[in-house]
Amino acid sequence: MSLNVVNLVGRVGGDPDVKYFESGSVKCNLTLAVNRRSRNNDQPDWFNLELWGKTAEVAANYVRKGSLIGVQGALKIETWSDRATGANRSKPIIKVDRLDLLGSKRDTDSSAVDGYNDAEF
Repeated sequence: MSLNVVNLVGRVGGDPDVKYFESGSVKCNLTLAVNRRSRNNDQPDWFNLELWGKTAEVAANYVRKGSLIGVQGALKIETWSDRATGANRSKPIIKVDRLDLLGSKRDTDSSAVDGYNDAEF
């Protein structure tokens, strides 16, 4: 049996990086800062998130830098060859299947909630 499930809750490190493709697909990249449960934790752990489709659209419309979110997804390792050196490179990415908006409207500035409608969810 195999299991690859990641659950994280944290604050978004920057505004969403959204790409719309000619095929109609939507991709959104985010960074997420997650604090560990420890008394001496000064620095958060940072995670790269990748969202697709409807989940990416929700992130593009409602998530901003500093937003508190919860995500569930799977860990994948992206690999490529460095163009300059030819060296193999890799980085872990969380491919998000579920996005939960955990903050309230008061947690965001007014520009982040323009067009927000509770009835849409």
